[in-house]
Amino acid sequence: MAKVIDGKAIAKDIRNQIKKEIGELKQKYPNFSPHLAIIQVGEREDSTVYVRQKEKAAEEAGIKFTLHKKAHSITESELLTSIRELNDNPTIHGFLVQLPLPSHINEKNVVEAISPKKDVDGFHAINVGNLAKRSCEPLFLPCTPKGILELLKRSDIKISGKNAVVVGRSDIVGFPVFTLLSRNDATVTLCHSKTENLPELIKTADILVVAVGKAEFVKGDWIKPGSVVIDVGTNSIEDSSKQSGRRWVGDVEFSSASAVASHISPVPGGVGPMTVAMLLQNTVESAKRFLRESRERDFSLLPLKLLSPVPSDIDIASAQTPKLIKVLAEELGLTPSEYDLYGKYKAKVDLSVLERLKKRKNGKYIVVTGITPTPLGEGKSTTTIGIAQALGAHLRKPTFACVRQPSQGPTFGIKGGAAGGGYAQVIPMDEFNLHLTGDIHAVVAANNLLAAAIDARMFHEKTQSDKALFNRLCPSKNGIRSFAPVMLKRLQKLGINKTSPDDLTSEEIRNFVRLDIDPDTITWQRVIDTSDRFLRKITIGQNPTEKDQTRVTGFDIAVASECMAVLALSTSLADMRERLGRMVVASSFDRGEGIKSITADDLGVGGALTVLMKDAIKPNLMQTLEGTPVFVHAGPFANIAHGNSSILADKIALRLVGTEEEDEDKSGYVVTEAGFGADIGMEKFFNIKCRTSDLVPDAVVLVATVRALKMHGGGPEVVAGSPLPEVYVKENLEMLEKGCENLAKHIQNAKMFGLPVIVAVNHFTTDSMAETELIRKKAIEAGADDALPSSHWEFGGKGALELAKAIVKVTSSSTKDNKQEFKFLYDLDKSIEKKIEIIAREMYGAAGIQLSDKAQEKIQSYTNQGFAKLPICMAKTHLSLSHDPKLKAVPKDFVVPVRDIRASVGAGFLYPLLGEMQTMPGLPTRPCFYDVDLDTETGRVYGLF
Repeated sequence: MAKVIDGKAIAKDIRNQIKKEIGELKQKYPNFSPHLAIIQVGEREDSTVYVRQKEKAAEEAGIKFTLHKKAHSITESELLTSIRELNDNPTIHGFLVQLPLPSHINEKNVVEAISPKKDVDGFHAINVGNLAKRSCEPLFLPCTPKGILELLKRSDIKISGKNAVVVGRSDIVGFPVFTLLSRNDATVTLCHSKTENLPELIKTADILVVAVGKAEFVKGDWIKPGSVVIDVGTNSIEDSSKQSGRRWVGDVEFSSASAVASHISPVPGGVGPMTVAMLLQNTVESAKRFLRESRERDFSLLPLKLLSPVPSDIDIASAQTPKLIKVLAEELGLTPSEYDLYGKYKAKVDLSVLERLKKRKNGKYIVVTGITPTPLGEGKSTTTIGIAQALGAHLRKPTFACVRQPSQGPTFGIKGGAAGGGYAQVIPMDEFNLHLTGDIHAVVAANNLLAAAIDARMFHEKTQSDKALFNRLCPSKNGIRSFAPVMLKRLQKLGINKTSPDDLTSEEIRNFVRLDIDPDTITWQRVIDTSDRFLRKITIGQNPTEKDQTRVTGFDIAVASECMAVLALSTSLADMRERLGRMVVASSFDRGEGIKSITADDLGVGGALTVLMKDAIKPNLMQTLEGTPVFVHAGPFANIAHGNSSILADKIALRLVGTEEEDEDKSGYVVTEAGFGADIGMEKFFNIKCRTSDLVPDAVVLVATVRALKMHGGGPEVVAGSPLPEVYVKENLEMLEKGCENLAKHIQNAKMFGLPVIVAVNHFTTDSMAETELIRKKAIEAGADDALPSSHWEFGGKGALELAKAIVKVTSSSTKDNKQEFKFLYDLDKSIEKKIEIIAREMYGAAGIQLSDKAQEKIQSYTNQGFAKLPICMAKTHLSLSHDPKLKAVPKDFVVPVRDIRASVGAGFLYPLLGEMQTMPGLPTRPCFYDVDLDTETGRVYGLF
């Protein structure tokens, strides 16, 4: 008698092995959770039985299981939509649609709609096709054929060199089994209903696999003595001895075949349990593949064709062909549901990535800042990109650069584009600098809607009675009045705990409808993303329809809007909604009950602002010239706001380059830039951005240039648009050494926060080796952990390689835990005045501060309103450590005058004004737009810096 191959026992053993493997992987990777889903259409009894078997087996093995039941009447289009949703769901590692399907649905269309990466049934044409090609490997083997091979191998049956006959040529069993046996070096004959002399062919088989769907079709006398028989069939036949009146048999007559064969698989209990076990095995393999891909993050790189002399930025950018952003998103481990394409080379990344990767450990966090710059800027953005290219493309560390989105103001004004420079840029450079994905336009729309709401509300309050206002604000619809959800916030603020408009008293109605905005206290201006000096002060309300309601106001540049600061500091969509709603735009008249702050939610517009900015909150994914990833997100003004890219971009990037294990070598880097010098952008980065984000950097990179240090050493004035004086392009060690005092002060500033500091000398071709060595010597003396020249502008990532190695060294596990040393500059519980004084003394080196009467009044007012514990965002010149742009190097014995203090309550800070801060730049005599044009035949932009 043949030895019965116990598929049940083998399948159970496999399930136990799967369960053990999942447990071991979960210990190492807590987020590892294989997930199998099945779509079942209709209520077929046999399908329900098969699905239950798979569900039970999955749960026993520790695999998460989800069943999606669909009505028999579902349309093919609706079913395909459900399949696409599962394809895009990053938590699902494999799924199948239980067959057969209703006759009105094309099974082929359904099977081919399943992503090959999740096709754990192994039926997709790509998987089947790769199985047929000897030089290719499918992602998944079909479960039944794979189970048959596993039965043979676990029964110690030799396959290589044997004659095998497969009866049945279906895509599900026959053809794949034929291919698998061939791959295992058997000589295989594939038979079917048209095959002549079938019994004689079967007689030649050392291994016989039968899958024809005909009960007991193959007889014992057809079988070669000592052969191995694998019976795939499952057929129900009449049997009066059974209670049900039926029993299950295979395609082989078991009684006669078992007397001849050496091994035989029974029905039931043979191939069936193995099919389910292989489905589970495929699911686990898929989950492991998803885990491996998310950890490997192997980026394809773009080679640089370095030219000398270095061409213009736009020429370099135009000469490089970016990879499709979809490819970069896949390399990052993002699923299609986690990003939205904006053309070929830009995408927005969904915030849901944070939830999926919440158990992943963050990567290393590097902030790039600078010394006090010249009006030309010293290349912080270029250095940020250069470091990212060096870490990512040359050291092969998973690396993200996170930078701000540039305003159209400087792009068409003096500085030009802000995508980096030379061979360290974000591409496409023209798309980066112009429009991007419309985030700034969304900020403009939201800001100006709020401005319109302020003036409209004052107009209507002035021209209507309390009753008329109430009737219009809460109109009756079908005889029922109701409050809009945002109105409940105002009622709560007023202490009115009522939810029906009909329940309000006359006094409560008046308090509810009357904001009583004092026009002289309105701080909210309109914005436009163009430098237009003639909009700095305007008069509105001059049309006869707004008679007697004229007032003076003005426009700011779009990035100066508090909406932009809110975007940069929001930690979630819900957080942005709250921040936008609590933005303070004015104060009320004092009607004997005290002055009250008027917010966007008081005006009823907070929800609408959020809707306008709901897509802007998603970071924009782009790439460097060498193909490494970049997030471009938010661009708050670095004077009156905090001047840093968004918290959400940093958080998502840190997760994407992070790791789920403790292996230090696997961890990647996020390099983010803080606007202006270390006295402004870096200080705000730590005290405002880090406070809100709860993120702690690992190191500070401080950018310096020979020309800026010479300026601080007494060099002549540097004027944008004019040629550099000769002293800046010739060696002058005496002037440079004197100017290094500014560098030393900024190193001291960074060290106050307890973090290591690396000085990056942004190298210019006119810099001498002696000048670079002098800066290095002075930086180390001042307490820098390292100081190196970097020629990324000229050579891309290769030019910043030594700088990148220094960053890796200073942030490695072999050094002290830098994050344990981190500390804020001041405690939020200190008074507003004291916090301002601490920043002035410690960061600027001031002897003290002098508050104007107006500033003192504001301090008292903000303290009374409960804003005293907000952090401070100093608004001062970036061209000096002091408040006076003419004072270079390290000024001494100066007192910082604070002429006014304003509140950005939604963003979450107070900003003292230390001088005349222009929030609307003006165009110079010769703006950059003279050089910008379009090749109308090729569509290429040129002249962008």
